[in-house]
Amino acid sequence: MNGIRVLVVDDDFMVARIHSGYVSRVPGFQVVATAHHGAGAIEAVAEHRPDLVLLDIYLPDMSGLDVLKALTGVDVLMISAARDVPTVREAMRGGAVNYLIKPFTAAALTERLQHYARTRKTFTAIGPEARQDDVDRLFGTPTTAATLPKGLSAATCALVAQTLREAGHDLSAAETAQLAGLSRVSARRYLEYLCADGRAESRPRYGSAGRPEHRYRWLG
Repeated sequence: MNGIRVLVVDDDFMVARIHSGYVSRVPGFQVVATAHHGAGAIEAVAEHRPDLVLLDIYLPDMSGLDVLKALTGVDVLMISAARDVPTVREAMRGGAVNYLIKPFTAAALTERLQHYARTRKTFTAIGPEARQDDVDRLFGTPTTAATLPKGLSAATCALVAQTLREAGHDLSAAETAQLAGLSRVSARRYLEYLCADGRAESRPRYGSAGRPEHRYRWLG
């Protein structure tokens, strides 16, 4: 079986089914099992070895936070109606990779799953040892002028990133340059850096003749 393996844990059978449906519609993800109480979640992790657990907090036999502490070797995305700060903080301290407050839309869950997939991909690309900029990217630390390649400025990088993000669709280097008020060459350098940094992606678009045009899309 290929893809990121997911265990869905929720005390409500119907909610678990809905969340499983959300997950199954995201490319690269597959639900391997569901559980409806804490002990069952721990057993399911041992049996199915998922990569990611979608874990509710309010379970009939124990708190999902206690389940989180009991799990090892698996990533956990908390999904709960609990929104009080101590609970969210405890989830973070327990090692949850994200926290999604109920009720939420399929799009909200999809966004977090895609972010998780990108993080896993980044770990794979880094190799056996990480550089500081690799760690900063994984932990979401803002890029500073000190970590940018020589000749690039943090302010201009932020401008290009904002332009691409707010466009809502892919852009060429020329289109980005026009929107940001930069030269095409300069815009392309920053776009390529954002791609290398994992915040954007580049795809060729083939026309009727000549070389393909590279289109850039914001990933986050």
